Amino acid sequence: MEVYALVGPSGTGKSHRAVNLAHQIDAQAIIDDGLLIQGNRILAGKSAKQQPTRISAIRSALFMDDRQAEIMKESLGELDLNRLLVLGTSIGMVERIASRLGLPLPCRIIKIEEVASEKEIRKAKYLRTCYSKHVIPAPTLEVKKSFPNTLVDPLKVFMRKKGGASGRKDWLEQSMVRPTFTYNGRLTIANSALSAIAGYAATSVKGVRSAGKIGVVVEHEGLVTVDVSPVIFFGLNLPEVAIQIQHKIKQSVEDMTGLQVKSVNVQVKGLSFDHIATEATS
Repeated sequence: MEVYALVGPSGTGKSHRAVNLAHQIDAQAIIDDGLLIQGNRILAGKSAKQQPTRISAIRSALFMDDRQAEIMKESLGELDLNRLLVLGTSIGMVERIASRLGLPLPCRIIKIEEVASEKEIRKAKYLRTCYSKHVIPAPTLEVKKSFPNTLVDPLKVFMRKKGGASGRKDWLEQSMVRPTFTYNGRLTIANSALSAIAGYAATSVKGVRSAGKIGVVVEHEGLVTVDVSPVIFFGLNLPEVAIQIQHKIKQSVEDMTGLQVKSVNVQVKGLSFDHIATEATS
């Protein structure tokens, strides 16, 4: 197997350009931040972008956990690759990854400056610094399936045809994520914020007078359970309104936070007769 390396400081856009570069050099798979990616699938690994601390993120990216390294070795062995692209912040990092996984040392080192302009690198640094956004070189659906509690946005990347051939453009989807861990610190979403989102979503449903008491439980896997006790206007079909509340809360919480909603429990606590009084006086 030939190992190619793409190196550059953190936040310079290596992951963003990994798929296109792999296509150009005929690499059948990519190792990036602890993940083994082939085509549109994440085959193995634990993303360093999901680790809770900077130290654990570094350990994950370097495959310092013996079990993680063994799983990655087995997956690489099953693929029987000719070429592999490994991403790292330095040549030393790539060599350590190769050593941990029993791979040959890189036969070619490609610096990020060779595949990205100064302007593109500045833009990548801006996204990392200001928005804590990273790229995982895999489709959004694959990332959501593997990491349901990660904040994910789709990113379309143009992949040039080999030899500069003209014709239909090829687009690949990658994922921009805001992980739990960033080099600026740790991103957390308080239960009070989740409650506010759920409450606003509930009251946006037609027929809901108020959201009432809201309870939020977040499990370790990032799964969210919401309990809501709304007050609904008298005369409406309560089950129908309750179902709309469930759907609206689930959609709002998942879209705004990236967390996965496990369940929304609705218990109607009261009825409001305000609209009846209004109609009687009008």
